[in-house]
Amino acid sequence: MKTILILNGPNLNLLGRREPDVYGARSFDDYLQELRAQYPDVQIDYFQSNHEGALIDKLHEVGFTIDGIVLNAGAYTHTSIALHDAIRAITAPVVEVHISNVHQREPFRHQSFISAACRGVICGFGLDSYRLAVEALVNSEK
Repeated sequence: MKTILILNGPNLNLLGRREPDVYGARSFDDYLQELRAQYPDVQIDYFQSNHEGALIDKLHEVGFTIDGIVLNAGAYTHTSIALHDAIRAITAPVVEVHISNVHQREPFRHQSFISAACRGVICGFGLDSYRLAVEALVNSEK
């Protein structure tokens, strides 16, 4: 059984309430239950933090033993060289995801400091971006 961690960054704990016109009206907890049901042969773990250091600590903690990581770093995507370095330091493949299409949004969101360290990037498909990332990790070699 593969184990995949979904790692969400700042403000993603507010999904379902935060800017529903951008992020939708569904909570991540509700979506996560559905995603786990779609992949009964995959252990999907979940961690969210509003703190950059906690995200880095989690990458270090699981990044050498887990089969893959789906990372929505939120605004840290556009600011964090430290997250880039943490992704580079681990052996687990990381897929960067975004709910919205960041390239259709403010210009400062067009730059990602973590993309170059990730296996791939998926954005703009709403919460389904997570499923697409899980699918990519399930069907790839470590």
